[in-house]
Amino acid sequence: MEEIIRLEGITKIFPGVVANDNVSLTIYKGEIHAIVGENGAGKSTLMKIIYGLYRPDKGEIYISGKKVNIHSPKIAINYGIGMVHQHFMLIPPFTVIENIILGSEVKNGISLNLKKAEETLNEIINSLGFKIDLYEKVENLSVGEAQRVEILKLLYRKAEILILDEPTAVLAPQEVEELFTILRKLSSQGKTIIFISHKLNEVLEISDRVSVMRRGKLVNTVNTKETNKFELAQMMVGREVFLKVDKIKRERGGEIFRVEDIWVRGRKGLDVVKGVSFNIREGEILGIAGVEGNGQSELVEAIVGLLPLKRGKIFFKNKDITLEKIRQRRLLFGHIPEDRHKRGLILDFSVAENCILGLHYFNKFSKGIFIDYSKVYKHANEIVEKYQVKTPNIKIPIRNLSGGNQQKIVLGRELSFLPDLLIAAQPTRGLDIGATEFVHQLLVDLRNQGKAVLLVSADLDEILNLSDRILVMYNGEIVGSFSQSEVDEKELGYYMTGVKRQTELKEALI
Repeated sequence: MEEIIRLEGITKIFPGVVANDNVSLTIYKGEIHAIVGENGAGKSTLMKIIYGLYRPDKGEIYISGKKVNIHSPKIAINYGIGMVHQHFMLIPPFTVIENIILGSEVKNGISLNLKKAEETLNEIINSLGFKIDLYEKVENLSVGEAQRVEILKLLYRKAEILILDEPTAVLAPQEVEELFTILRKLSSQGKTIIFISHKLNEVLEISDRVSVMRRGKLVNTVNTKETNKFELAQMMVGREVFLKVDKIKRERGGEIFRVEDIWVRGRKGLDVVKGVSFNIREGEILGIAGVEGNGQSELVEAIVGLLPLKRGKIFFKNKDITLEKIRQRRLLFGHIPEDRHKRGLILDFSVAENCILGLHYFNKFSKGIFIDYSKVYKHANEIVEKYQVKTPNIKIPIRNLSGGNQQKIVLGRELSFLPDLLIAAQPTRGLDIGATEFVHQLLVDLRNQGKAVLLVSADLDEILNLSDRILVMYNGEIVGSFSQSEVDEKELGYYMTGVKRQTELKEALI
């Protein structure tokens, strides 16, 4: 096979962290090469070095056998290297074609030659076999279509090596299939794909070879056909990992929580939640699936009191709490927010102080108008021990902890007052396999203890593994309701993308 990229002894050190530790790796022309590893393993740093966003402290990069010095993305593009970032770099009000040619414009005098660009792009699009309107505004595209625009940007610039960072993170299953079809066609055309992901099933489906990183080092590179997800997970974490949580069978108890005909107006003045009704009972996990941006975030924010209801009612244990303020709701149920940095933590506060956020006025943590830090420290140490939080001490700023350990603090705090309901929004976003396994087990343990869990997640594996019942949101509405045993990932995808819709919702309120 023809070598296209060779890394020799790549080392990158940030203050206090060895991000890449003497990494040597060879990637061949035309292959789809996956790179996996936990958060902080060094995957993204290595890719940013290849793309010129970082410069290595040591080591060499070779492109097609020639030693190169890539010190900026512009140089990387000149060498045929392009990168699609996890968060798309597109300008929503611009059209597809305007986004693609931005920075590489073809001109007739002082005006743009869009016709020439359109001809080039249509050739690329036809070779890949998909459709996209070059004159549609990006803000009107689906997530999958926006991702195609990012890929077209690279191909328009004649990229031969495409780095894709978590490309399936927010796609529905059908969009993932379409992406994989495109990647296989690109590979057959001789393009090289570097595929960074934490979804091991997808890695096994799409890649030719897999490189595993752990703590900045390259652990191993294996042929995909000769490995499995359990072996890859063990290499990533350094121990055996159980990728599925076993749930005991149990009868659901009484109703804990109910919403009736909820409508929520978003921050732009449009209705983003439209007539949503459901309930949750003791001893069950109710999962809400959906492509991001279909009202799930606003639904959770309205339930916890961060957004006002346009109309509808919220009940907790048959008590109407629709008009209750946030502090009163705070005492009724725990809440793992979608964005732990924005809603769940104050990063410059200590670990101990974050353990009592929103609970600081409880008598157990105060002496009159002052906080009793001896009690706070005792409480924080209990959380650190119970939830296996790795921290040098509880007095350091919580920003110094890894994402997984920050999430454990949020979980520990929210469950410390023993709520009967936990609202968990994207509870494992950004977490590695080990931390995800811990959180999943905790949610199932709560359910087994007779507590109720509302799980909102864009990760369909998570929804299917943990939920007893599943609702699907599309365009602000519940469009499907299922028991966990009667639906699979592909079927959910049809509802998530609006292809299917139940005319009569079953089991939304039971």
